[in-house]
Amino acid sequence: MDRTPRIDSTDRAIIEQLQVDGRAPFTRVGAAVGLSEAATRQRVQRLIDGEVMQIVAVTNPLALGRRRMAMIGVRTEGPIEKVGEELKAMADIEYLVVTAGTFDFLCEVVVSDDSRLLEITNRIRSVAGVTSTETFIYLDLVKQTFSWGAH
Repeated sequence: MDRTPRIDSTDRAIIEQLQVDGRAPFTRVGAAVGLSEAATRQRVQRLIDGEVMQIVAVTNPLALGRRRMAMIGVRTEGPIEKVGEELKAMADIEYLVVTAGTFDFLCEVVVSDDSRLLEITNRIRSVAGVTSTETFIYLDLVKQTFSWGAH
């Protein structure tokens, strides 16, 4: 059974409005997409409950004193599900995806310094099934957008 939520053009328009300003009142979002405040509120809640979107404050970690950002590529052996669950449970991993190609997982981390990065990398390497890691340190945050979900 397909559990993918059904998203229509009005849902996409709501998402686009909230990507511009996640704090916009439902009255303004509704007016922009042709719905009442109540209908907009219900749709937004359905999109959140369906895990289609989240409304969060996006920060520049470098401006908040977290000086090291990195992507860690993880290679594994055997089934990836148990490794994925252990990586998912690590609070320091901000973003975790299963990939095809050279790495089985990509883990994004944002930490205060290199010693913390080394600690996290060592924890990842100690997970049963992990065969190797490769760390890509970010030197600068040039572009960060989140508009890809609605188009």
